[in-house]
Amino acid sequence: MSRIPSTQALRALECFARQGTVRAAAEELNLTRSAVSHQLRLLERDLGFVLFNRVGTGIELTAQGRHYAADVRAALSAISSSASRNAGRGLSGRLTVSCTPGFAAFWLAPRISAFRATCPDVDIRIVTPRRLEDVSNPEVDVFIAFGSGDMAGVEVELLREVAFVPLMSPSLANRLGGIQSPGDILRADLLHLGSTEDWQRWMSAAGRLPKEANRGPVFADMNLVYAATLAGQGVSMGDEFICTAAMESGQLIRVTDIEIKSQNAYYLAIPSQNKDLAPASAFRRWVHDAIVGRER
Repeated sequence: MSRIPSTQALRALECFARQGTVRAAAEELNLTRSAVSHQLRLLERDLGFVLFNRVGTGIELTAQGRHYAADVRAALSAISSSASRNAGRGLSGRLTVSCTPGFAAFWLAPRISAFRATCPDVDIRIVTPRRLEDVSNPEVDVFIAFGSGDMAGVEVELLREVAFVPLMSPSLANRLGGIQSPGDILRADLLHLGSTEDWQRWMSAAGRLPKEANRGPVFADMNLVYAATLAGQGVSMGDEFICTAAMESGQLIRVTDIEIKSQNAYYLAIPSQNKDLAPASAFRRWVHDAIVGRER
């Protein structure tokens, strides 16, 4: 073909490939279903090969369509990453970011060089709050808080909803001889953050008695909970989002499919007086692309 397909059509294809239905793609793109269907038909016509099979009243990607959609996703991601990298060029100054301890240690710290690559002349300082939802520190430019999202005096953006799942180290799993049922978890210590509430909720979801959660040490900091988990000291109720890398690398094992949805979520918050601060805006774009953009 001699011309490049429209960006709107490529976005429609990438979204459809992830969502699986025209309806879901239309909702994400804030378009009508007929508009998305029209874009997909035009794209298939312009490409000159079959992207879709008709199944009943719906459509599904052909093998060739899936391969092309994967290439489109990679291309759109490269364009987005390039925009983020170049947006920060020439920026300078200082940026103070407040993160919850777990987010800072398990998500931000392993990726900080990626932000530095986008804004090499910005001096960044990472601090942690005493309370996970605290956005009151006047010395902070950007907050990543964990709470309900009801935060005064700041512009708030949802980053990620969270589910909690039981996690353990491979060494503990070997010592226990594997986990076949929720009750097998009780052969190990339960590790708690602040209280036993999360484990009580999980026990109820697993069909166990909530009082069975009242065992094991209670820690005041999430980093202490994860340190104990990695050392094989027990089973923790882990944040499946920030622990993704540890699970993918095999450092931690998700014990069962039973999970509990958190009533709180991760939010990015910028004080109103800092919304036009260039380093803060660059950090906001980078975090958004890394978390929200990657999951779309």
